[in-house]
Formats: sequence, C-alpha cells, structure tokens
Amino acid sequence: MKNSILIALALIAMTFTSCIGDDFLEDFVGQSLRITSAIDTLEINTDYQFEKMYLNDIGQEETADVFWSSSNTDVIEINQNGLATALAKGTATISVEFDTGEAILKDSTQVVVGETTVVAENRIEGRVETTTFYVLEGDFVYREEGEKVLLEFGEDYVASNRLPGLYVYLSNNKNSVSDAFEIGKVTTFQGAHSYEIEGIGFKDYQYIVYFCKPFNVKVGDGEFNF
Repeated sequence: MKNSILIALALIAMTFTSCIGDDFLEDFVGQSLRITSAIDTLEINTDYQFEKMYLNDIGQEETADVFWSSSNTDVIEINQNGLATALAKGTATISVEFDTGEAILKDSTQVVVGETTVVAENRIEGRVETTTFYVLEGDFVYREEGEKVLLEFGEDYVASNRLPGLYVYLSNNKNSVSDAFEIGKVTTFQGAHSYEIEGIGFKDYQYIVYFCKPFNVKVGDGEFNF
C-alpha cells in the first residue's frame, strides 16, 4: 500500500513539474489573423463595420497594419478601416490580410447584399479532451445568443474531481492562461451544464482550456474551429 501511494505521488509530481513554467517553445501557437465580426447578408445602401484580430506567435493580441479588400467592388466596397458599404445586390468576399514579414496571414468571409441585414449564426460544436492522466472529456456547443456567449456541455461530459481548484478558461494559447478569460471554477464534474459568458466577442478566443489553478497545471483543452 505504501509503495502504491509513493508511486501515485511521484506521477502527480512529474505531471506538475512538466507543466509548471512552460517555456516559450511550449507556448508557441503560431501567428493568426481572423475576422471577428461577420454577417450573412448586408442591406443594400447601408454600411457595416468589420472587425479583425491579429495574434502573435504566443496568442497575444497586437495591433497590425492590415489590408482590407472586396472581391466585387461593384457589390461591396470596403475601406482600410474595415467599413463596408453595400452598393448593389449580389455577393462579395470580404478579406483581410497582414504581411508579417515572414508570411502573409489572411481571413475572409462571404457576404450577400440583399433587402435586409442578417447576422451570421455563430455556433460551433467541438470536444474537450484531457491532456493528462486525469479524466476530462465531453462534447460542447459554443454559440452566441444576443449579447451573451454560451458554452454548453452534454450528458457525456465527465471530469475528475480529484484536482484542487480546477478552472475553465477561454484562451488564444492552448498552453497558457496568462492572457485568458477566466470563466470560473469547475463545480459540475459529470453531465450536462452550461456557462453564460458576457463581455466578450464570439471569436475573441480560439480554445477552451482547463487548468488546475493552484499549481498552474493544464488538464485539458478543446478548440473552436472558426
């Protein structure tokens, strides 16, 4: 019995020391650029302000001198501040680009010009999974409802209740919570539950991450495939 306890403690210690103090390489996620506001249809003769987000190679937001463009300027024009104007009925692809000096990052969205403005349905399905030997898994739905963002887990969700201080976050770096949005402490360890999140945009973050907060140890993650 004593040997079993010592082995278990050793495994826990190895996990904690391998996760604490992640260096730069472990935090590296690659640069990215994404359009964070989008619509399906834009009412003719009206304007819409597109927003973007540039993230550096450790998932931190930085300013960037981007270039906006429209694939069909007869249908939609867009200036370099991201303000689009619907000129005629039809379809155009709105794109944003940023030259990092090493690569050109790009994101785009297709917009229809019609009689009324229709906001895009923001809804993503995914799955969280453990990154340790602790149990953590389950399917989720991440969706926008009015001014709120909802993170909903199904009946198959299960997480270990053996961890002291398990917290869930939204982050742009799946290996770090230094610039993450803290949703809160995990209080449901099995079955369906949900979180209502206010004060963020639907596309502000790329990952769900679970950390043992007292030890700053990552336990699991899930990705939003925008």
